[in-house]
Amino acid sequence: MAKVYDANAIEAKWQKYWEDHQTFKTDVWDFSKPKYYVLDMFPYPSGVGLHAGHPEGYTATDIMSRMKRMQGYNVLHPMGYDSFGLPAEQYAVTTGHHPNGFTEDNIKTFSKQLKELGFDYDWTKMVATSDPKFYKWTQWIFKQLYLDGYAKLVDMPVNWCEELGTVLSNDEVIDGKSERGGYPVIRKNMKQWVIDQPAFAEELLEGLDEIDWPESTKAMQKHWIGKSEGVEVDIDIVGGGKFSIYTTCIETIYGITFMVLAPDGQLVQDLMPRIKNQEEVKAYIDETMKKNDMDRTELNKTKSGCVLEGIYAINPVNGKEVPLYIGDFVLASYGTGAVMAVPSHDQRDFDYAIVHNIPMIQVIDGADVSEKAFEKQGYLGKGCKLMNSEEFTGLTVEEAKTAITDKLVGMGIARRKVNYHFREWIFARQRYWGEPVPIVYEEDGKIHVLADEELPLILPELEDYKGKNGQAPLENAVEWKQYDKDGIKGKRETSTMPGSAGSSWYYLRYIDPDNDKEFANQELLKHWMPVDLYIGGPEHAVGHLMYSRIWNHYLYNKGLSPVKEPFKKLVHQGMILGANGIKMGKRFPEFVVNPSDIVRDYGADTLRLYEMFMGPLEASKPWSDQGVEGAKRFITRVWKFFTEPEHISDAKKDELTRVYHQTVKKVTTDFEVLGFNTAISQLMIFVNQVYRTESCPKEYAEGFIKMFSCICPHIGEELWSIFGHEDTIAYEPWPTWDEAAVKEDTIEIGVQVNGKVKGTVTLAVDEDQESALAKAKEIPSVARAIAEKRLVKEIYIKGKIINLVVK
Repeated sequence: MAKVYDANAIEAKWQKYWEDHQTFKTDVWDFSKPKYYVLDMFPYPSGVGLHAGHPEGYTATDIMSRMKRMQGYNVLHPMGYDSFGLPAEQYAVTTGHHPNGFTEDNIKTFSKQLKELGFDYDWTKMVATSDPKFYKWTQWIFKQLYLDGYAKLVDMPVNWCEELGTVLSNDEVIDGKSERGGYPVIRKNMKQWVIDQPAFAEELLEGLDEIDWPESTKAMQKHWIGKSEGVEVDIDIVGGGKFSIYTTCIETIYGITFMVLAPDGQLVQDLMPRIKNQEEVKAYIDETMKKNDMDRTELNKTKSGCVLEGIYAINPVNGKEVPLYIGDFVLASYGTGAVMAVPSHDQRDFDYAIVHNIPMIQVIDGADVSEKAFEKQGYLGKGCKLMNSEEFTGLTVEEAKTAITDKLVGMGIARRKVNYHFREWIFARQRYWGEPVPIVYEEDGKIHVLADEELPLILPELEDYKGKNGQAPLENAVEWKQYDKDGIKGKRETSTMPGSAGSSWYYLRYIDPDNDKEFANQELLKHWMPVDLYIGGPEHAVGHLMYSRIWNHYLYNKGLSPVKEPFKKLVHQGMILGANGIKMGKRFPEFVVNPSDIVRDYGADTLRLYEMFMGPLEASKPWSDQGVEGAKRFITRVWKFFTEPEHISDAKKDELTRVYHQTVKKVTTDFEVLGFNTAISQLMIFVNQVYRTESCPKEYAEGFIKMFSCICPHIGEELWSIFGHEDTIAYEPWPTWDEAAVKEDTIEIGVQVNGKVKGTVTLAVDEDQESALAKAKEIPSVARAIAEKRLVKEIYIKGKIINLVVK
C-alpha cells in the first residue's frame, strides 16, 4: 500500500535539510563550471508579504536554476530586498519609531514566505538596499557620477507632493496624483540633484540591439528616450529678445502663423513688462504650475493657451511677424521651451488655431487642409512638393529639408541637432528613508563630496521623521547636518536618494555582497556578468530597467562593469488575476488569493505546479480553485505510483521507451524557452502511460523525478530519497534523450483530393509510395471522392501529404 502524501511534513523536512546543508550556496570563485546567473526583480518587503503574483515569476527562475544546476552549471540565484520605501517612512512618521525595525520585521516575514515555497535561493548572498554596508557603495557610485559630471545640482521645475512632502519623478505621478496614496501633485521650481540621462541616450539605444528583451519593452524604452534629428533655429522678438525653436519639419517653416512659449519659462517672465494682458497671462501660468509634465504633454487633451498681447516673433526665412502665445503643452524643461506652430501641417497646431482663431498657411501640396492638417506621416516619401515657400516652392519635401536647412545654417541662425524626449533623472527626495547624499555645502557655497573613508554616511535617528514646510526630514537632525572636518565647514545635503538608486546596481553586489574594499571584485564580475535570465514585471520598463542600464553603462565606461548591458535575457511574467478575471486588489477582496493559504491547505508544490500550468508565463491568467485541486490530484497521482515498490522494475519496457525519451526532450527544450505549461503537459502524458503499463524501469522513474523536482522540489527530494539516495537530488545529472528513440515508427498525414483534405491516413515513417497510395484510397471519405472519376495524378510526399488529382 502506497504511503500517504503529507505535503506539510515533507515540505518542512526538505526546507530544513536545504537550510542545514546550505544546499544552494554558490561558490562564486568556482570557475571550473560554466556559470548561469538567474535573477528575479527583487521585491519591496511590504508588511502584507507575498501575493499570488509573486510565486509565478519566482517559480520560473527556480525551475531554470534547478535544471541548469543539474546540467552542470554553477548557478547563482540570489534574493534580496529593495528596502528603502515610502511605507516604512509613513510608519516612522506615524509611530515615531525608526523605520529600520519595521523594515527588518518585514524582511523576516517575506523571507519566511519565500522559504516556505521551496525556492533555491542562496540566502548567504542576500542584500538589502537599506543596509549601510550596501548603501555605502550606492553613495560611492553616486560620488563617481558627481565627480565625472553626470550628477548635477540644478534649479528646475519638479513634481512636488505636499502630502508626501517630497519631489516625485514623472513615472511616480499618475493623472496629476502621486502613485502612492493618490495625493495632489503640483509643479514648482527647486534645486535638485539630477542624473544626466540624455548623456547616455545613444548608447542606451544601441544597446537595445544587443539584448534578448521583449520587443514591446524595447519599443517603450526607445519611445521614452525619444530620439529625433532636426534643426534648432534662432528666432528674434520684435522690440528685442530672442529664443530658439527645435523642429524635425523645417520644410514647413514658411507655414508658421504663431509660436508658443512654455508658461513656466524665464523668457515669459523677462517679457512680462511688455505684455499688455499681464493678469490673464499670470493666471494662466499659475494654473499651469498645478499640472505635472505628463498632464501637460502625453495626457493633454485640451487646447488651452493665452496670447501674449503686444509680443511678436519674426519668422527668419521671410521676416513675417507672428503672434506669440503660451501653452501648457510646451515645457520649459524640454527642448528649447518654445515651438513653432504650423497649423496646416500639425494636427495639434490645427486644433489650437481653430480654438484661438489663428490663420493657416498651407506650404505642402497634396491634400486638402481645410478640415484637418496634412502631417508628415502623410507627405513624407510621397513626392509631395512645397508651395507658398518662396524660392523653395516646387521642391520635393526631401529636397526642401536639405535646402532650407543649408540656407538657415549659412545665415548663422540655425544648427543641425539631435534631440531627446529623455530628460534629467531627478535624484533626490525630501524623505528620510533613503540613502543620504554624500555631499556637503560649504559656507562659501562650494560643494564638497565626502572622502571614501567617510562612507557609508549613515542615517541618524530622529525624534520627528516628518519634514516641515517643504523641507526634508533630515533638516530635523540638527547636529548631524552640521559638518566640520579637516578645515571644511558646512551643511550636509538633507534630501535622500530615490528608491531607484540601490536597485540600479544591486545585481552587481549579489556577486560579492560582503566586500568592503570595492562594490564587487572585478574578477568575479568578469566571470558572472551579465545576468543570463531576468524575470520581472513589465511595469518597470521605463523606470528600474532604464535606470539599471544607465548605471551599468556608466560603470562600463569607467571600466568597473565588464559588460555594456546588465541583463542578457529579460522576460515579463503575466499577471495572475482574480477568479473574476480582474486584477486582484482592494476593489474585490473576495477574489484576492493569499499564497500562504494555498501552501497551508495544499502545499507549496501544488501552488508551484498550478501557477506554472495555468498558461504561458507571459500571459495574464485568472485564478481557479478547481485548477489548484487538479494540480494537487496530479501530485498525488505521481506519489501513489512512484512510492509503490512493485511499480518500479529493472527491466526495460519497450512501450515506455519512446514516450520517456520524448518527455526528456520536450521538457528540456520547453524549459529552455520557459514553456513550463507545455512541459508539464508532457510529464502528465508520461505518468498516464506508466499507469497504463503498470510498471516503470527505475532509470526512467529517476529521470522523471529529476525533471519533476524542478517544478515540485519537495516531493522530488522525498521520492529521490525513497529510491534509496542519501544526497539531495539538486546536483544529480540532468537526464538525456536518445534522438533515435524519439522518432515515431508511424506518422499521420493528410490525404487530399484535388487539393482538398478528405481524410488522414496512418503510415510507417518509411512507407513506400505504392503501399501509401493504396491505404489512402481505402479511406471511406477518399473512396467516395474518387469514385467514378478518372485518376489523373498521384502525389505522395513522404511524411507530408498525399494528393490525388481526379477528373
